[in-house]
Amino acid sequence: MKKVQAQVITHYRSKIVDYLRANSNVLSADNQLTIRLAKEFGFCYGVERAIDLAYAARRVFPKEQRILLLGEIIHNPEVNDQLISMEIEPLASRPNPSELEQLKSSDVVIIPAFGTEVATRKQIESIGCTIVDTTCGDVMSVWKRVRQYSRDNVTSIIHGKSWHEETMATSSQATATNGHYLVVLTLEEVDYVCDYLVHGGNSAEFLLRFEGAHSDGFDPDEHFQAIGVANQTTMLRGETEEVQRRLKQAMKIKYGPENINEHFRFFDTICGATQDRQDALQTLLEIPMDLLIVVGGYNSSNTSHLAEMGEAKLPTYFIKNAAKMISREQIIHYDQHQNREVESRDWLSASPQTIGITAGASCPNNLIEDAIKRLFELKNLSVYDFIPRD
Repeated sequence: MKKVQAQVITHYRSKIVDYLRANSNVLSADNQLTIRLAKEFGFCYGVERAIDLAYAARRVFPKEQRILLLGEIIHNPEVNDQLISMEIEPLASRPNPSELEQLKSSDVVIIPAFGTEVATRKQIESIGCTIVDTTCGDVMSVWKRVRQYSRDNVTSIIHGKSWHEETMATSSQATATNGHYLVVLTLEEVDYVCDYLVHGGNSAEFLLRFEGAHSDGFDPDEHFQAIGVANQTTMLRGETEEVQRRLKQAMKIKYGPENINEHFRFFDTICGATQDRQDALQTLLEIPMDLLIVVGGYNSSNTSHLAEMGEAKLPTYFIKNAAKMISREQIIHYDQHQNREVESRDWLSASPQTIGITAGASCPNNLIEDAIKRLFELKNLSVYDFIPRD
């Protein structure tokens, strides 16, 4: 593991980021440009562990032994491309029958940090493949609670994105123990559920509204007798707490405050690293800045929430790498409302600016360094005129 960690450091470490960390996370350049890094950003422990295990797998198993990765190790394209370059082959996160038929008992299959669905794991185990499980411990803690809900005949209400690998894996834990689940994403959806809990409604209409986001055989008239709230670990804490509050209030109205413990359960399942990054960005946003750069994979849930926080305060550009900063006149960035990259013009001024930078838990430091260096270049500056090269 020491050899593996040394290799990971050479791939993803940044001396520039290390320098900023040692200097209050601020870098100023002759009053022309000031960079402010959030106090917490980038790789978390769970991500580092997943990457270390993937690198270790390539070292431990013979070169001729095939290693495959279910989906993506984390939601960062550069990191996943690096694993492919190390001859770790990508496999669909939900392999179809023809893909499973190609697997052999001699194959090694890596389960990513988000985990995988119970059925998928069982299929791979039945083939006899060796499994390298990099599932984050925080995710497994949620699974434990959801399984307990099911055993106690409590329906899981999961705050998350029904299409996200982590939420699909969590949902499968409920059904594997003969339980039921419903996934809610927005507070509007939560209010719809609360109204149904209190007043009832058309079950067919309800199921259509949440198509693809509930367990097979789910019946809102039958399976809302007792509910337990869980969440995708990378959601906004404040929003998850509001989901919990609204559902708890609805159950109090339906069953009475004196009976709430029989019909409602909740526990905190927000990842600590996710919360640290959100808190650090909140602190950063209290400082006057001209714009915010958020670096990370577009399909990264925790990164997308950082971008949402920034957008509520100041001009925010969500980019996957520094190459998206084309010029002072042009930047290509991800618009979460349109679910696609868009172009913005005249985003960077020639006058002095203070720019904030943060990154999600799946973004390596070298990509943050690239962003810093590119901002300096666009201001006709060199970052090495202001920090030591070594």
